[in-house]
Amino acid sequence: MAVSSPAAALAQAPLEPTRGTVLTDTLWSQALGTSKSLVVYLPPSYAANPARRYPVAYYLHGATGDETNWTTLGKIDQVMDSLVATGMPEMIVAMPDGDAYSYYTTYNVLLTEAGCRRLMLPPGGDAERDCVAWPHYDDYIAYDVVRHVDTKYRTVALRERRAIAGLSMGGYGAVMLALQYPNIFAAAASHSGVLWPLERAPASFRRGPLPRRSAADTATWAAVERRTAEQFRVVFGADSASWLARDPASIAARLRRSGAQQPAFFVDGGTDDVYQPESRAFVASLSALNVPVTFHEWPGNHNWAYWRAHVPESLSWIAARVAAPAPR
Repeated sequence: MAVSSPAAALAQAPLEPTRGTVLTDTLWSQALGTSKSLVVYLPPSYAANPARRYPVAYYLHGATGDETNWTTLGKIDQVMDSLVATGMPEMIVAMPDGDAYSYYTTYNVLLTEAGCRRLMLPPGGDAERDCVAWPHYDDYIAYDVVRHVDTKYRTVALRERRAIAGLSMGGYGAVMLALQYPNIFAAAASHSGVLWPLERAPASFRRGPLPRRSAADTATWAAVERRTAEQFRVVFGADSASWLARDPASIAARLRRSGAQQPAFFVDGGTDDVYQPESRAFVASLSALNVPVTFHEWPGNHNWAYWRAHVPESLSWIAARVAAPAPR
C-alpha cells in the first residue's frame, strides 16, 4: 500500500482563501474642520504587488451608524474576499465616518454645539465625534476623503475607476454625491436608500407625486417621519430652494438637461422596507428621464440581515463598471 508523504498530503490539502486587510485610518477634513476616521479594505494582492493600482468603492453607513458598520455588521471584507476568490476584480473599499445624521450633504442650518447636541445626536451619541464645526459633508466625502485615499493608497485616481455606495442615509448620500460630482464618481449604488426626501417636505412645495404606500405602510411611515423630523429640518431646511437642492430626482433632471455624463445607478430594497416606495419613485423618475438604472426588490426589511445578504450584488455591479479591464 502506498503511503503519502506529509509534503504530498499538504500539497493536496485545500488552500485557505487569500484574505484582504482591514485597517483604520484617520484624515483631516478641511470641509468639516476636524479629523475623521476611515476604515479601509485593501484587497488580497495589495501587499504582494507594490506596483499595482486599484479602483476604489466608497461605502457609506446609515443614520446613527459609523465607519465600522460595513465590516462589523455587514462583513463586507469577508464578502470581498469571497467574491475575489471566485473571480471578481479586486478593489479597495473605503468606509468613511459620516456621523449620525449628516445625510452626506451640507446642512441648511449652521448649529452651535449645544444645538447639535440637542438635535443631531442619537441617544448615547458622542458630541465630540458627531458635532463638527462646519457641516459640509458632501465636500468632505468628495474632496477630503477621496483626496486622502488617492494620496495614501495605490488607487487608480480616475473618475472611471471610482464608485460610491451606501445604505439608508448612506444610499441617499451615494446617489446625491454621484449626481453632484459626476466628474468624481462613475457609479452609485443605493441599498434601501432615502431617495425621495420631498415626501417629508412641507406640502406647499412638494414636486411630483408622493411614493405610493399601503394603509399599514402609511402608519409606519408616519412614525418614521415623527422620529426624524428635527434632523430633516436641520439638513433640508424650511424653503423650497433648500429642499430641491438636496432632492436626487431634481438633481438628476438638472444633470440630464445639462448633457453632462451621467453616473450609472444601482438601486435595491426589501419588499417589506418602509423606505422601498421611495426607491421605486426615484427609479421611476430616472426612467422618465431615460437614465438607465439597475433596480432590484428582494424579500426583506430595513435591517442588516437584508444588507448583508445583498451587498455582494452591489459590489459585483460596481466591480463590473469600475474594476473590469478597460476595452481595447
